[in-house]
Amino acid sequence: MTPFTADVKVRFGDIDHAGIVYYPRFFHYLHIAFEEFFDREFGRTYPEVLDEEHVGFPVVHTEADYRAPARYGDVLRIELTCTRIGARSVTLRYRARRSVDGVECVEAKVTTACVDLRTFASQDVPPRYREMFSRFLEP
Repeated sequence: MTPFTADVKVRFGDIDHAGIVYYPRFFHYLHIAFEEFFDREFGRTYPEVLDEEHVGFPVVHTEADYRAPARYGDVLRIELTCTRIGARSVTLRYRARRSVDGVECVEAKVTTACVDLRTFASQDVPPRYREMFSRFLEP
């Protein structure tokens, strides 16, 4: 299984006084990769899914291990895999590595619920999304 990858460049506004990425910004980078995942693997933008299909995947749990700093100008290669597809939720694993040397900066797991955006009630993960996530399911 090959992970989905997306590249994100660290911008000046993402760093703190120490000159490294301010830790919550990594979650923003992960969401950028999540949006790219929908664009490239599903063929629809995430806003189209939200607005036209009324299916959303809000985050309900996160955990992260920070291993190395990222600095202004670094390009991070973010790998996305799926660790679990439940009836009404999906857990994704992200690994962000500096492109210049391959050093892993952060590994995170993000669990999203599947909801009907008209009611915000949880719903079963629709088959077309289940299939998309399953292509990246870890063995």
